[in-house]
Amino acid sequence: MPAAMREGGRLVVVGGVAAGMSAASRARRLRPDVEIVVLERGRDVSYGACSLPYYIAGVIPSRDDLIVHDADFFRRERAIDVRLGTEAMAIDARAKTVACRDAQGVTESLSFDSLVIATGARPVKPPLPGIEMPGVFVVRSLVDGDAIVEFVERGGVKQATVLGAGYIGLEMAEALLARGIGVTVLELLPTVLPTYDPDMSGVVEKELLSKGVRVRKETRVEGFEPASGARSVGFVLAGGQRLGTDMVIVAAGVRPRVDLASSAGILLGGTGAIKVDARQVTSEPFILAAGDCSEAVHIVTGKPVWIPLGTTANKQGKIAGENAIGGSARFAGVAGTNVTKILDLEAAQTGLTERGAEAAGLRADSVRITGSSRAHSYPGAGPLHVKLIFERTDGRLLGGQIVGREGAAKRIDTVATALSARMSVADLAGIDMSYAPPFSPVWDPVLIAAAQAVKKITY
Repeated sequence: MPAAMREGGRLVVVGGVAAGMSAASRARRLRPDVEIVVLERGRDVSYGACSLPYYIAGVIPSRDDLIVHDADFFRRERAIDVRLGTEAMAIDARAKTVACRDAQGVTESLSFDSLVIATGARPVKPPLPGIEMPGVFVVRSLVDGDAIVEFVERGGVKQATVLGAGYIGLEMAEALLARGIGVTVLELLPTVLPTYDPDMSGVVEKELLSKGVRVRKETRVEGFEPASGARSVGFVLAGGQRLGTDMVIVAAGVRPRVDLASSAGILLGGTGAIKVDARQVTSEPFILAAGDCSEAVHIVTGKPVWIPLGTTANKQGKIAGENAIGGSARFAGVAGTNVTKILDLEAAQTGLTERGAEAAGLRADSVRITGSSRAHSYPGAGPLHVKLIFERTDGRLLGGQIVGREGAAKRIDTVATALSARMSVADLAGIDMSYAPPFSPVWDPVLIAAAQAVKKITY
């Protein structure tokens, strides 16, 4: 771990979005005397990438609303030297230098006392024929969002195809539907939302179909072709068919951006992301990593995982920034807690799925119940599907999934808290949860599910 940084030392941060700016800001708060340089290859810093589908849908009217603070704010208010359009090209761990190139092509070798790598993740773009043609987009950065909005607002987009039925793909399907565009979702796997168990993702698929989204599962995409006499995409070749389309969103997942680290000899973990300890320190003691480029430890299994989420990136960035100047903060780990809005549904999960528990070698069981989001007598009550996964012999809670028209998003936090506290389903069933007819039945669906799970424990 880096020793306490010398007075006037230099911290260099590579990457200026969630993890990078959290690291730089935390270091600045603790050490006003340290020089902090942020190298950001793009033209924006500190923006909410998770809000991109809502910007594309028009729910968020301006790209500026996605930016928490611009580069000038960090320069002026926090004395952080933010260099936009500047790419880190190579790290020399022994010499403690990073070679970088600015937007004008000018190169520089920048020395550092500590370095934080926050290079994030890159969208997967399968090497398919025609994937680089106009009208085919990925959704990762604010620039990507701008390009999609501009393309749609030119007019003429009546039909869109989304490749991938993960939460980004389904959020984009909703965004395009909100623009009055017909949407087809193509998924290689047998279910939508593949990180959920099939019995829960099936509820989401029914919602998509009910709103007119066409869903084709177990469908392999072979390539893209332009429309007749045009340069822009006009057809998707998939499942042996030629499907007409006016635009394509590639939402086939992301991969950690680790080229810079691996070229410097920094060890990668078994997940393919940068291997770090609980202090976010890499195999090089003066180099730390945080966010979507780095691993974390799963709080249920205790094993390294790679789960790229904005919440994790901000927390890890704060830890890395503190420790880069000599602190001793530790990251507690992740449960993979996430939530997404898909049309009129909320879908939320935390911890392990049934398949994940089996893969981890755990003797797991599960319960799935359908409760009510409010007291049955109160107007607007709707079904709430709750699934809990737990150890068969001692009832230790392993994970949960909740899907419904309301109430799923925040109820999952109760399950996530129980995971962090290493509770059993019996412990969860005994929690004193709130009750009022507009918000919950007297027996909350989470409590009902936990009580049902208790009955299945085989001591």
